[in-house]
Amino acid sequence: MKVVRTVEELRAEIKAYRKQHPDASVGFVPTMGYLHQGHASLMERAAAENEYSVLSIFVNPIQFGPNEDLDRYPRNEDRDLATAERCGIDIAFLPAVEEMYPKPTKTKVVVADLTGSLCGASRPGHFDGVTTVVSKLFHMIQPDRAYFGMKDAQQVAVIQQMVQDLNMDVEIIPCPIVREHDGLALSSRNVYLSEEERQQALALSQALKQASQAVETESHTVEEVKVGIIDHILTAPLADIDYVEIVSFPSLEGLPKDAKLPQQHSDILIALAVRFGNTRLIDNIRIPMSKGE
Repeated sequence: MKVVRTVEELRAEIKAYRKQHPDASVGFVPTMGYLHQGHASLMERAAAENEYSVLSIFVNPIQFGPNEDLDRYPRNEDRDLATAERCGIDIAFLPAVEEMYPKPTKTKVVVADLTGSLCGASRPGHFDGVTTVVSKLFHMIQPDRAYFGMKDAQQVAVIQQMVQDLNMDVEIIPCPIVREHDGLALSSRNVYLSEEERQQALALSQALKQASQAVETESHTVEEVKVGIIDHILTAPLADIDYVEIVSFPSLEGLPKDAKLPQQHSDILIALAVRFGNTRLIDNIRIPMSKGE
């Protein structure tokens, strides 16, 4: 596995590879590092489905708010590179902030509508930072496919919209959420949790599972399902709910409170964000809806 740290090196490596293998496909996995099994699943799929696979590790400052965890975001470069090599990555791109943003950014890529709700409501500007850096990386790498985890389903929808609107020649591959054995969605931020917070955080996946089973077995309104989720999460005394929302996917449009979920004509996304202490966790479940009358 080749490790590069500048845009010039990255472009030179990919250009040389494409010159020698003009028909080969390039897969790309963008990350902020501190890689876990969820990231590994993306890298393994990228390596399996493409002749050449690229990983980026970059803690992107412009997607963090002023009071968020940019400075303390977990990092472990040596472990990350070992994980990437095991997963079959061909080239890892680890730029410094000064390499990605040598001057203050005056150009941003902004996706309207999809970024104003869910995490976008409580993290203003976050998705502008995400779409801007992903756009930059797509231009540098020009991948055929890019792999994103569905744990951040809003991010997947936003990136897909950006690619569609700007005619970017890359296929976005959404990949399933990877969970611990007890159901907790894998996240680099899980290391922040105390033992008690970690145990209580199981209420999130439990609430989503119960909601999914309720929707699939009988008719419930959006409000009934939402109240059930909130009630279950609040059985965890340390839980501080940011949001619980039920929306169409991938449009992320809200549903009427009295809508009967099995009668919807598009997939629904039940998404939530909850704080335990200083740690903000997100999770979701996507439920296919009947297309019948």
